[in-house]
Amino acid sequence: MSLVHDKAIGAALLAIGSFVFAYYSTWTLVIPFVDEDHPARRLFPPQWFAVAIPVFLLAVGVTGLFGFLSFVMLKSGKKAAKKST
Repeated sequence: MSLVHDKAIGAALLAIGSFVFAYYSTWTLVIPFVDEDHPARRLFPPQWFAVAIPVFLLAVGVTGLFGFLSFVMLKSGKKAAKKST
């Protein structure tokens, strides 16, 4: 890959991350104080998703991390057992 291609990918990831940060920050810090009938409320899902989505992602991430660590430990244990015999 060329340096220009890497910079373009980095810029796209930065833009996406910035948008997600701004959207989530607005959703959690501003929208709770906006009136229920305001049109801006239609741009955001219900408030409980602001907690449910990160909790779900955290649970999936921790499960994946511990699953990976378990897999590596089992694999290294098999290698050590094979070497000792």
